[in-house]
Amino acid sequence: MTATARRRKRPDYPLELLWNLTLRELRGKYKRSILGWGWSLLNPLVQLAVYSAVFGILFKATPPPGDPSGIHAYSFWLVSGLLAWNFHLNGVMGAIGSLAGNGNLIRKVYFPRSILPFATSLSWLVSFAIEIAALILILAVFQTINLAVLPLVVVAAVLLMLFSLGLGLLVSAVNVYFRDIEYLTQIALQVWFFGTPIVYNEKLLTNPKTGLHYHLLGIDVLTIEKLNPMYHFTGLFRTLLYHQTWPTFGEIGVLVAFTATSLLVGSIVFRRIEPRMAEEL
Repeated sequence: MTATARRRKRPDYPLELLWNLTLRELRGKYKRSILGWGWSLLNPLVQLAVYSAVFGILFKATPPPGDPSGIHAYSFWLVSGLLAWNFHLNGVMGAIGSLAGNGNLIRKVYFPRSILPFATSLSWLVSFAIEIAALILILAVFQTINLAVLPLVVVAAVLLMLFSLGLGLLVSAVNVYFRDIEYLTQIALQVWFFGTPIVYNEKLLTNPKTGLHYHLLGIDVLTIEKLNPMYHFTGLFRTLLYHQTWPTFGEIGVLVAFTATSLLVGSIVFRRIEPRMAEEL
């Protein structure tokens, strides 16, 4: 192949590599398992059953009625937020392992290292699509579904993937030098999960006697919560799948801002560390 031909082919190389790595992730995700891709549905179903039993039955958590969908079931309210969180969790933790687990490949040949966490994120996007499709099918059979909001579900999924990818780029790059980051990230995500109104109604942040929000260090808890990106992402998926209505432009704008910030910071840190990754791995 001539130098001219190689130069012409070079722009397609990252896309081709991204495609191949994504396929590798998809093929290897449930390799040699009996259920295969059935685990994409079984895992969230088990989580749903456990949280529904603990919070829905024992603690008698009551979700707000769907407006205008009319749905009033804790399980549907829970799963519409839980699936979004699981996608975020898998995207971030998968990105951390994508670099450390491909040290041999990184040492042997040069390619944009960011392709590895990107491929992992795309593979989890496929799993998320299967889970969301199953939820939509169940809603269509047992409750109701507004087909008009489905295109925006796709937009919301892509935004969430990019937001998680930005965080994944950040922690995966730092994890190359400090392997404790993986374990610290796991702990941080656990705290983040329970700090986000996913299994409980955000009304619990309000004092039932006074009707006022609780305070933390003198700051309104709900004000702090609104600084939490996943508060807005899970809220968006509940708006689309549970309430089945359109979000406001302001709500979309907040998520775009969070996503852009995450990608910008993650990309800057990743690019500064990328040249020395092969040596560290």
